[in-house]
Amino acid sequence: MAIFKSTPITRIVKGNETLSSESIILSNQQYTTNGEKFIVVKGVDACDLYLDSKTSDHVIIKALTIINITSDKKIDEEYDVIELNKGACVEFKLIGDFWYILSSDGLKNS
Repeated sequence: MAIFKSTPITRIVKGNETLSSESIILSNQQYTTNGEKFIVVKGVDACDLYLDSKTSDHVIIKALTIINITSDKKIDEEYDVIELNKGACVEFKLIGDFWYILSSDGLKNS
């Protein structure tokens, strides 16, 4: 299990300063966002990733494994969990009380 982080930057999310890395590569089975802009997940069979609306408001996630994404806010006003398959890349933006999928490259194995 490892997390490789870029140089930390200070971001302001919901009026609060957050010190975080701009991008990370992680190989953990569980992870909570902390203001990163880009996250690549690889090296594990699956990962449970939590979008933390207190520290993050915009993130792009590249899945090189299966990722189950949850949050304290609904995703696209409807979903509690989103599953990304290996190879997918999805951009999430927190707007108001919801995480919205702004961009997705769709299904890879269809």
